[in-house]
Parts: sequence; structure tokens; C-alpha cells
Amino acid sequence: MPTIFDELLERFHAYLAGVDHDLVANEVARIGWDMPARSLEPRALGCLGYVDSIAALAPADAKPLTRLVADHRGELGWGQTYSAADFGQGFIDNYGWLEVFGTRGHFVNDAVAGGLLILGPNIVYPDHHHIAEEIYIPLTGGTEWRMGEGDFHIRDAGEVIHHASNVSHAMRTGKEPLMALYLWRGGPLAQKSTIGSEGRG
Repeated sequence: MPTIFDELLERFHAYLAGVDHDLVANEVARIGWDMPARSLEPRALGCLGYVDSIAALAPADAKPLTRLVADHRGELGWGQTYSAADFGQGFIDNYGWLEVFGTRGHFVNDAVAGGLLILGPNIVYPDHHHIAEEIYIPLTGGTEWRMGEGDFHIRDAGEVIHHASNVSHAMRTGKEPLMALYLWRGGPLAQKSTIGSEGRG
């Protein structure tokens, strides 16, 4: 009988399969979706208080995934890469991620990591960069995103945002929380990001 984790992987895959973008389609085709499960201890975080509003805000194509996460938040192995020493306690109370698959996720994959990022309202995720190439797809709108030396721009739910290896990027939420789907490939999949812009981190 399928578990809640099997359903999570299935809905994650189904959402990505419906994204009409060559970069995403190519990535979905490269991923081996028959992954062995990994047993993780559930972990609760402060940011999980936003998952009901995230599920309500998400567009129709993202609702199956966001609603499942909201309904089963307490069964999932949420994580945080940073501590209060990095960005302050206010950030930590409003930040977290769920790795669906990867080197530390609910399913084992050593080639690519995929999961969900949550940021609460009025939070700045400062400039950071990492070796891994990254694809983000916001599942809620209204968050401002910046890449490299560019300005912040509001991104809609469903937009595909690509960060090449070691390109700095930042996010800034407004009055609504953010949930964003992510895919990482091509670097250490559990690496802590380097804070600051490239060359200054």
C-alpha cells in the first residue's frame, strides 16, 4: 500500500511533469523516479504555521502537492541549513525546507535533490550561492527574487527561475509566505550555501 511519502513523491513528480518549460522537462526526463525510500524522523519547524495559507494561495496545478504537505506536515522530515547566528532568530523562525529526494531526503538520490522551501512573510533570504545548479519554481506568488548584481523582481507562481553554479541570488517575501519547489544538481547536494555575493561570500 502506498505511503504518504510515496504520494508526496508522486505529486512532486506530477507537478513538475506539468510545467511547460524545456529546462524543467529535460530535468524531469533525466531523473530516475524509482527511488529507494529513506526513513527520517519527523521534525516540526516554526514555518509550518504557514502551510495552510500556502495551500490556499497556491494555483490549481500546485494545490494537490501543497495540500498534501499541509495535511501531513507533522509526519515529514523538515530541515534547516542555517542557524540564528547566520541570519538571526527571526529568519530561523520563518524558514525551512523539505527534501523529498536527495542525499538527505525521504527518498535516496545521489545525483539530484528536489524539495520545497518555505519562507514566512516579510523575510529576506540574503544573497547566497552554492556550487550546485538550481531550478526554483515558486508555488505562491508575490515574492521578489534577485540574481547576480540585478535588482529584485516579483515572480509569479509557476515561473521557472534558473540559478547557474555559484551565481548569487536572494529572495524577499512580502505580506504572503513563499513555498518554492527546487531542484539541485551538479554539486554537493547537502552543501551549506555561501553567504554573500560571489567573490564576497
